[in-house]
Amino acid sequence: MSARATGDGAPRRVVITGLGVVTSIGIGVDDFLSGLREGRSGVKPITAFDTTGFAYANGCQIDEFDPAAWIEHCDADELGRASQFSVAAARMAVADAGMSLAELQSRSALVSVGTTDGESRDLDHLVGLQVEHGPEHSDRLIAGRVGAGRLSSSIVRELGLVDVESVTIPTACAAGNYAVGNGYDAICAGDVEVALCGGADAMCRKTFTGFYRLGTIAPEACQPFDRNRQGILTGEGAGILLMESLESAQARGARIYAEVLGYALTCDARHPVAPDQGSIARCMELALDHAGVAPGDVDFISAHGTGTKANDVTETGAIRQVFGSEAPRTISIKGMIGHTMGAASAVASAACALAISESFIPPTINHVETDPECGLDCVPNQARPADLRVVQNNALAFGGNNAVLILGRYADAEPAASAS
Repeated sequence: MSARATGDGAPRRVVITGLGVVTSIGIGVDDFLSGLREGRSGVKPITAFDTTGFAYANGCQIDEFDPAAWIEHCDADELGRASQFSVAAARMAVADAGMSLAELQSRSALVSVGTTDGESRDLDHLVGLQVEHGPEHSDRLIAGRVGAGRLSSSIVRELGLVDVESVTIPTACAAGNYAVGNGYDAICAGDVEVALCGGADAMCRKTFTGFYRLGTIAPEACQPFDRNRQGILTGEGAGILLMESLESAQARGARIYAEVLGYALTCDARHPVAPDQGSIARCMELALDHAGVAPGDVDFISAHGTGTKANDVTETGAIRQVFGSEAPRTISIKGMIGHTMGAASAVASAACALAISESFIPPTINHVETDPECGLDCVPNQARPADLRVVQNNALAFGGNNAVLILGRYADAEPAASAS
């Protein structure tokens, strides 16, 4: 990781000034925030693909998204659904940050987007066309938009960026945090002035089927940390954060949601799908150390919290390993928005930034009885007012890819007067 220093040796601080979110519980910051406060559920029967043959097929699909409302300069029909999400979220983040396109275009920038599936939903459609019409059938428009790199390059095109690096990060369900860490490093090092970072994925048959065959799809609802949890629900969406140096934010009088204090990555590579407690614990320890934060300073943890038997027990075991018996309140928003794959930790980062700025902890919904093997305060079912200073966001992925992000309240900011 890059040193946190400017040319004169003073620490370079990185802050979040814009948020863009596309989720099943709200599109845009205001709707997403109200969804988090209410503990809204985005669960519904999946219609994005043919679910014939599956015993159950609920998910957190986004039905009300209109790409034309958010995409002005790209041809929305030439973008896959995940790229539509990422472009829309990026435009939201820029607008939310109060930065004009002209100002953004005048700056050096990084666009870094994490993903699990890229544009696999389009691949689903191509396979369907070939099954229906024969292997010689092709759809040039769809075939031309399946490249995962378009999730970031389409943001560059839409926003007219010139002095820019564009990166797509494929580290599965931890990719959003990887992308945010990438932006943090670039700003700390002075390589760029602004970074648009996060993750995006669209609902696709391939991923749903994979998790279904693993026996990890819940029949009705995702219940993180609950004794009777039965697995994940797949979801879709995007989260993009606009980050800049504190000096830049102050110079333009920007509102600051939160400060990025540090992050860490580990990869144990021990098993294709099973999480490793020791590696997760080490990632948390490295992140806290990088951020200069003691375990006792963390006010709550946004867990990966998928609602599977193995993930929740392993992750909470790692939390107790690092934090001891007085572990922080630990929540998962996946009961609300499902598992949005590469977007998951990016959307959770946006939720953490809102929690800090609005002084509340989002709830873990669908909770009936806490599993004793987890044994943490998961803030069940109702949001909780809280004066938050430091928040930890965990992301765990297949292949042993782990990424932990530490956010803090900007030191000169005052907490919100109240929260519900």
